Amino acid sequence: MIKTDILIIGAGPTGLFTVFEAGLLKLKTHLIDALPQPGGQCAEIYPKKPIYDVPAFPEILAGDLVKNLMEQIKPFQPGFTLGERAETIEKQEDGSFVVTTNKGTKHQAPVVAIAGGLGSFEPRKPPISNIEDFEDKGVSYFIKDPEVFRDKRVVISGGGDSALDWAIYLTDVSSEVVLVHRRNEFRGALDSVEKVSELSKLGKIELVTDAEVVGLSGQNHLEKVVIRYKETTIREEFRETDYFIPLFGLSPKLGPMANWGLEIEKNAIKVDNSYDYQTNIPGIYAIGDVNTYKGKLKLILSGFHEAAIMCQSAYQRIHPNKRYVLKYTTVGGVEGFDGSKKQAKREVVQSIG
Repeated sequence: MIKTDILIIGAGPTGLFTVFEAGLLKLKTHLIDALPQPGGQCAEIYPKKPIYDVPAFPEILAGDLVKNLMEQIKPFQPGFTLGERAETIEKQEDGSFVVTTNKGTKHQAPVVAIAGGLGSFEPRKPPISNIEDFEDKGVSYFIKDPEVFRDKRVVISGGGDSALDWAIYLTDVSSEVVLVHRRNEFRGALDSVEKVSELSKLGKIELVTDAEVVGLSGQNHLEKVVIRYKETTIREEFRETDYFIPLFGLSPKLGPMANWGLEIEKNAIKVDNSYDYQTNIPGIYAIGDVNTYKGKLKLILSGFHEAAIMCQSAYQRIHPNKRYVLKYTTVGGVEGFDGSKKQAKREVVQSIG
């Protein structure tokens, strides 16, 4: 039985930052994740994708963000159960919870923080009859290493942030980038839409709108895609390419957590955001993309904020008779469980009388 103060389900950015916030409160943490390494989608799906809305980083690659978070939490020595899925949860007589994984590993804690992101997920595939024949042979649903597409011809489909961001990024990598979208308007960030438009005018991106990819062909590897245009008279065009990357998002599933008695709304866990992001079961919290409440923003920085608030509430639950006074790290520094301390430098101002 692995025992800890806060059991964190999900080792993505929000789960990792929870370790830091809990560590400041001298609370021990342990993380469970079905993936074989920490980082969640940032590490598994798009480690080389640039992120633009993390404070103090005008641009940071998803993989580097995970690396920095791992360095930040090192003083607090969290435990990890990786490559295992949280399967069941049982409340004990003392009010604590026991979470068992699909491999039988048991964990016990007075507080459980669900930071599972989108849960388990699968890519949304376009309705192309033979698309599975070309998976790993020219069809990719994720981009882990952009260098795979170095000097290659690439066709991207989609109208959201991922499609726009990768189309922009690959202009400096691929020999040809074609962005196909079934509408004339994009639903991604305005800045990205404007950037794609500029690159299109410069001839670095071929923008094909009001159209979609409907067919694939090739021998041992993808060689051509079929683009269907939705004009007055529907017409189709064969386009030679090396890779087809359909980026239509992920189909999220909560998995076993959906059977834990939590209040679910639109495949997300409802929480009380007026106080501490606790679920309908006291002692179980949900933070990051996995939760929902009025005004919810599915952003990494929102998950960071929710983690900080949640840890304050968890401290009071674990130590009901103790009063915690918030101390700023700029004054007190960061002290790890091993006694090591990063002490902040203080400015001494001398008044002249």
